[in-house]
Formats: sequence, structure tokens, C-alpha cells
Amino acid sequence: MFSRPPRRLARLTPLVLLLAAATVAAPPAHAAGPAGCDPAGCLLPFPSDVHTVADPHTDTGIRLNLDRAHMPANILGTRINPWEWNRSDGFSPGSALLAHVPGLDAAATGLAPATDIGRSLAADAPIVLIDTRTGTRQPYWAELDATAADRPDRQALIIRPARNLDENTRYAVGLRRLRTAAGAPVAASKTFAVLRSPTPPADPALRRHWEYAQRALGSLATAGIDTSELHLAWDFTVASRRGLTGRITHMRDEAFRRLGIFAPAVTIDAVTNRPAEDDPYIRRQVEGTVLVPSYLNNPLGPPGSWLNTGDDGLPEQEGVNTQLAKFHCNIPRSASAATPARPALYGHGLLGSPREIDQTRLRQYANESNTMLCATAWIGMATEDVPNVIYALGDFSQFPSIPDRTQQGFLNFLFLGRALTHSWGGLSTRSAFRDSGPLFRAGSGHLVYLGNSQGGILGGALCAVATDLTRCSLGVPGANYSTLLDRSVNFDQFLPVFGTAYPDPLDRQLVLGLAQLLWDRGEANGYLAHLTRDPLPNTPAKRVLLVEAFGDHQVANVATEVMARSIGARLRTPALAAGRSADAVPFWGIPAAPTLPYAGSALVVVDSGSPAPPAGNVPPRAGQDPHGHPANSPAIRAMIAQFLATGELVDTCAGSPCTATP
Repeated sequence: MFSRPPRRLARLTPLVLLLAAATVAAPPAHAAGPAGCDPAGCLLPFPSDVHTVADPHTDTGIRLNLDRAHMPANILGTRINPWEWNRSDGFSPGSALLAHVPGLDAAATGLAPATDIGRSLAADAPIVLIDTRTGTRQPYWAELDATAADRPDRQALIIRPARNLDENTRYAVGLRRLRTAAGAPVAASKTFAVLRSPTPPADPALRRHWEYAQRALGSLATAGIDTSELHLAWDFTVASRRGLTGRITHMRDEAFRRLGIFAPAVTIDAVTNRPAEDDPYIRRQVEGTVLVPSYLNNPLGPPGSWLNTGDDGLPEQEGVNTQLAKFHCNIPRSASAATPARPALYGHGLLGSPREIDQTRLRQYANESNTMLCATAWIGMATEDVPNVIYALGDFSQFPSIPDRTQQGFLNFLFLGRALTHSWGGLSTRSAFRDSGPLFRAGSGHLVYLGNSQGGILGGALCAVATDLTRCSLGVPGANYSTLLDRSVNFDQFLPVFGTAYPDPLDRQLVLGLAQLLWDRGEANGYLAHLTRDPLPNTPAKRVLLVEAFGDHQVANVATEVMARSIGARLRTPALAAGRSADAVPFWGIPAAPTLPYAGSALVVVDSGSPAPPAGNVPPRAGQDPHGHPANSPAIRAMIAQFLATGELVDTCAGSPCTATP
């Protein structure tokens, strides 16, 4: 049975970890594991179905079965407890595929880099990623871990899908014709030579690994791959829709069923009327709380809480536990009883707060578009969660609390949205939101979502599960976090903790890959298949606008473009001036919008002059960080406003590439 970890609040600080690093002996060298294990670690290659067991109760027919003895250990020797991971029925649709290939040279081998994704589908590509149902090749890019350039003995080969993989589908991976820097072939390991043989091994400990290797080899052979030249092959199954999204949809459906026809209970805590001479954009600010059923295991649901789950694995409200979700609304000066504003849920940035809507450019947007922005905290990834995030970076057994609390945060947003749309019992009936009549439009069809940065990453998931809105603007977004962190300057501040706790670079990549399996429940990556197409049950499909800042230092462009491919967004063209992109085919796999106005989901690229990002998994650092520049542009703000009002992409950039000032 599962070994459930203790549920505790974050207490470990960076100082404690750094002191530990100074006083604890270096971790032992990685010794060879049991038969069948890669010498670099028993989880490699990752993800792999060899780490699963049959389970007839899941939609995929399997369940993860990670052995704690094989999980990465931090510098204190504590291995990650896989209890929560082992409730998953497959792996992430955006999994980074990890292997260790000593001596591999990316250039000599001809790996498809992030700047030439099309090369991954070439007939002679050294890496093949295949849908085993259809034999179809899947696009990807591959890179050697640039953060481990000084540790070639522990440097991961990372293969990243260029668009999310299909749910409940098995994929096979094959590596072939690998070369050293001198051009010499990289020999397959002795273990793989045994696994590739059609004769079962005599060693019973190897038999299971052999069976899975034979299955992968068979799938690759059926797809026309010469298996005799393979260096390594394995297969893995992507989790099902229910496995990825079932928790939050259960919480949503149960909470709204209990709410029935009524509006959520709301308390108004403060109303501030702002004189025009002090604020030309916002006329009134309203603060309050909305009462939300809590599915967290602690009555108050503080940082570090986990979802309270029943025997069926689904979240349960424990007694009458509730959350008091604080909200902050800005009513624009353009709003009146005669011209009520459009209500919009707003999602804040990394580890931030609802007060982000007080930024000048967001106040300008509100007034220009006559939009009332209302925000609540992304609990799990809000300012108050920073200590718990730091704790989890030191011991990833605590990591499940982050996506667990984030899912409760989704429910908080949904209840705030219902309070905004409810026409006879919601916020529009409160005096704080009225003059001679309501100052915003209640009822169906008016509510929209706007989020930036983390508000675009988590906002993609929120939009996929939202029932009271159909249009979303995701500013500088991306999917997924396991791709984003190495490529973000924001992670610099956390690297002293993460790097001290997990000093082995190969372990760090495994930890990020493992984290993604659970992060899928609480960020866009696990929901992209149902955001604009194939909507979740009892959920309307959405139209989504993605806004990319070219050369973004915080949210990697490659992650934004994975998101665009995965949701079927069309590209607004011309996207960039000639010569600005370093890609062999700029925006590979993202077709252009046929004409403007375009009634559909779209990707818009905004260029403020920053250099093109590096190809590897390191952050862009040259030039100014353009992350916040799109919001500086009145043209982009007008484009977003029009899209949220009508669902159409219009050209506010005069037929030229969209630009912004720093």
C-alpha cells in the first residue's frame, strides 16, 4: 500500500539548508543500482512504464509504482516520498524525456535543437518519438543540460515535446546513431544490449526490464525503425483526462451543486473612492472576501496544506471547512450606471498578490477598456506561500502541497467569478458596486479572464475548468514549469536552495520531471488538451489569446509556443521583422491566422528589441527583460480588450509586427 507522508507546514529555511550543506558530508557517489537499472540512476530513462503496475481502476489501466529507494535524495539523505506520485495513472503530457548518454555530443549527433524543431521529424533524426497507436512521429527538441556543462558525467539528455502529447496514449522513444565530439559512435550500454536481445535474460531481476524494452522495440519496429541500430529505447504512457483534471472538476462540480441557484456568500471589507486628481484611471476600489468550500486538510488551509482526499482519491470537504478568499476589485473611471464595466477575473504573477491590479498599466487597461478587474490570490503560488515553496525545494516530498493548494485556488477564483456573474444575489447588488445602478455587467456572457506571467501559466488551467466565462487573455504565458524554471531568471533566487539540497545536476532534472507530474494538476500543462477543443465535461470551450514577449527573460518563448501548438492557436502575422528570430523556421508548427479579424484562439508576438533567446536550457540575460513590455503598449491593450469583448483578434498594429516600448 501507499506510504502516506506526514502533512506538515513549511518550516525549513534557506539558511538551514545552507548550514546543512556546510556540516553534512557530501552525498555518496552514485553506485550501480539493481539489475536493469541505468548506472546513472534507477529512474532513468524517464518517464518509463517500467515504473508502473497494472490497475484496472484507472482509465489507462496502469498506475505509477515509483520505488522510494530509487527516488532522488537531497543532501541530508532524504529521498522523495513517492506516495502522491503513485496515485497517478500515467505521466505528464509535457514530460521532459530524460536519459544519460556518456560521451554524447549534440552537434556531432545532429540533435534537433529548440531553434530547429522540424529537424526532429527528419527520416534520419537520431531521436524518434512515436505514438504507438498510430506510428506517427511526434515533434520535439533535444538538448544536453546546459546547467551541467561542467559535469559531463552527470549531464542529462533532455527531450522536450514541441506540443503536448495525447492523454491516455503510450509513446515509444528510440535513440540511434549517437556520436561523440570526435564523430565516433556512442556504444550502447551492456545492459541495453541484454534488453535488446530477443532471448529473455537468465537473471530474473532483468526480466521485467527486458519485457518493457521488448515492447518499446516492437512499437518502434512497427513504425519502420531499424532497432538494430538503437542505442536506447523505452516507452511510457501519458495520464488520462480524469487522472490529470479529475480532482478539480470534482471539487468544482460538488461545490457548485451544493451552492445551487444561490450566489456565494460575500463580505465587503473596504470601499475606497479615489478622486480623479489622485487617480485618473480608477474611481473606486473594493476589498472583500468570498466564502468558498475548502477541500484542504487543514481547517484554515494555510500554506503547506494538502488536499483532503477520500478512499477514491478525490478531494473531500472535511466537515464544513471553508476558505475566506480575499478579493480586490478596481472599478474604472469609465464605468457608470449608464456604461457599466465588463467584469474580469485577474490572475497575478509569480508568487504575487491581488494588489497587482494596482499597477499603472493595468489601471490604464481597466479605464481604456471599461473593464473592472477583480483579483484573488493564486494560493499555492502566492506571496504567502514563499516559505512553503522554499521548503519544497529543499525536500520535494513536500512538493504536492503546492499543486494541491493551487487547485483550491482555482475553486476560489471560480466562486469569485460566480459572485460577479450572479445577477440577483451577487456583487452587482451590493452598494459598493453601484451608484444609481450597477457599475459592472452581471449575468452570463460578460465575465472574462485576464492574467499575466504566472497568471497566464496557472490561468490556462483555470480557464479550462471555468464554467462562467468563454474568453481568456493569457499574457506572457507558458507550459510547463519543468521547461520554464531552468530558462527563467526568476529561478535564480531559488537556485541556492534547490542546488544545495540537490547538488547532482542529473538528480535536479529528475526532480523537475517528477514535479511536473503533479504540477499538471495545478497549471496549464495538464489542461491544454481541453482548453480550446474537447472541453471538459459540463464546461464550455474557450477562445484564448496568448501574448508572447519576444526574448522574454522570465517565461521562455519556447514554452509559450508549446502552449500555442497544443491548443491549436493561430499566429498573428507578420509576427516579427525579418532576421529577428534565430529559428530555422520561426514559429514552426503554428499556422498563421488566415485573415484579420480572426475569430479564434491566437498567438500574438510583441517585440521590444531584446535579443533572441538562447537555444539551451538557460535564461536569456542579454538586453532588457521584455517580460512586462506588452502591457506598456496601448495597441496591445486595445487588441486584448477587443478579443475579450468579442472573441476576435483584430489588427491594432497597422499590418506590421507588433512592438512595445521598454
